[in-house]
Amino acid sequence: MKIDMKKLKEKKSVKELLEFGIININKPSGPTSFDISDFVRKELGLRKTSHFGTLDPKVTGVLPIALNRACKLTGFFLGEDKEYIGIMKFHKEIELKEVKKAIKEKFIGKITQLPPVRSSVKRQEREREIKSFKILEKNGRDFLFKVECQGGTYIRKLVHDLGEFLKIKAHMLELRRIRAGIFKEKNVIDLYEFEKAIKDEKFLKEIIIPAEIISELHPIIQIKKEFTDKILHGSPIHYDHLKNIKDGKYEGKFCAFEGKKFIGIYNVTTEEKIFARPEFVLQPI
Repeated sequence: MKIDMKKLKEKKSVKELLEFGIININKPSGPTSFDISDFVRKELGLRKTSHFGTLDPKVTGVLPIALNRACKLTGFFLGEDKEYIGIMKFHKEIELKEVKKAIKEKFIGKITQLPPVRSSVKRQEREREIKSFKILEKNGRDFLFKVECQGGTYIRKLVHDLGEFLKIKAHMLELRRIRAGIFKEKNVIDLYEFEKAIKDEKFLKEIIIPAEIISELHPIIQIKKEFTDKILHGSPIHYDHLKNIKDGKYEGKFCAFEGKKFIGIYNVTTEEKIFARPEFVLQPI
């Protein structure tokens, strides 16, 4: 089953969307990701906001911002694949075929990265997966590239390591994120449009994505209506709470719904009588 986000959104008020929604901002070069998140919070008069994955100040592009209670979903989105387009510069002339060969040999699939010195995480080697790394164009020592990778991959470090492997220094000139998981560049809104939307409720409703979109990342399991209140107040989900569940093996995370009403995110257990325990519950206010 899939939830129709368009119909779900139509039935929600702007107030409801601001309480549990997401805005996909087109981050400009200059401010930090936190600056953008905080700007959205202040302009909308919200309690809190948070972004789905940090972009360096100079990096532009897709920066989803969670609003109020949707901030609790941040961790469920962070590990999703990202896609970037950028320009890297080699410090010496190099043939296109040499760069492509190096990428194929060393920088596709599972790679090991040591986070850069200025990163906010502990500097220890981490394994990340590069799904694709394509050179789109060459202009002198500048190479236009496109990368699809696992969340948490440092693209600046990827470019640096490619240069080290080729024994020619390389650095990133420009970078733009064009996809962060299910959030894409075609759906971004720039800060100018965002400021216009603040003064236009109809436009504001248009740009807010219902946070129930999390259900596009995890399967949906329906709950019987008579057990909804009990589950919303912290009860784990038992087998007899499930509606129309088919026989089969279930594992991992799922989104619990009662009809079109989002209940929360749950994790299937191996306990005999309990089907799943909560990781996030959207309790009524």
